[in-house]
Amino acid sequence: MPVHETTPQAAAPVADPLVARGVRRRLGTLPVLDGIDLRIAHGEVVALVGPSGCGKSTLLEIVCGLQAPDAGELTAQAAALMPQRDLLLPWLDARDNVALPLRIAGAGRREARARAGELLERVDLGRFARSRPDALSGGMRQRVSFLRALATERELVCLDEPFGALDAITREELRTWLAQLLDARPRSVLLVTHDVEEAVLLGDRVVVLSPRPARVVATIPVADPRTAAGGTVARRDPADPAIVAARRAVHDALHAAIAAGREASAA
Repeated sequence: MPVHETTPQAAAPVADPLVARGVRRRLGTLPVLDGIDLRIAHGEVVALVGPSGCGKSTLLEIVCGLQAPDAGELTAQAAALMPQRDLLLPWLDARDNVALPLRIAGAGRREARARAGELLERVDLGRFARSRPDALSGGMRQRVSFLRALATERELVCLDEPFGALDAITREELRTWLAQLLDARPRSVLLVTHDVEEAVLLGDRVVVLSPRPARVVATIPVADPRTAAGGTVARRDPADPAIVAARRAVHDALHAAIAAGREASAA
């Protein structure tokens, strides 16, 4: 029988925020996940990459308790999920959308709004705090959704293409902001991204999945992007030889997995 456990936020933490062993999942007759093994340590950022449609979002939903595995074991702390679509509530303004999980967790309206306002100010959205989603650009909506996922201060955060709707400059700014946030308040992050450079700039490790049904085909370690003297966040240089090598290794693993998947389909 599959095992799926989530540890309440107030409980003593598990040894690692996320441990998955042999996780399998089918959607109807379609096999999606084929024995996923994955572990995330406290304060570690793991980037998950793989071909489109391979099951990355399904894995995130299982980690967050929105789906159950058909087989295998998964133990995870209560996680915050930012899905690909922002799913903002159209009748709430930006501040109250960010404050929503705090209110659900029991915070008073004034306290939740104050915290949400602080977060909006930190990403230069303070002046849009009273704007509803239909008055925000796609990038602004995505940033509000991002803040909502981080607002609860949960140990484990699952981000599904969090920067996908943003322009290049804003994406870079938010990558830096995320690194600063994790430096000030370390959390464990499972980051799904299609951008290999983003994966190696943010991740401590990059886990590469095969085409559906997904299996882990490679794990590429990357130096910690948050390490810096005096508590200052280190900004990684995409041209650094170590980053170039990690990026190449991820690309090679992806291409090899895709080629193997095509050969298997043709057999």
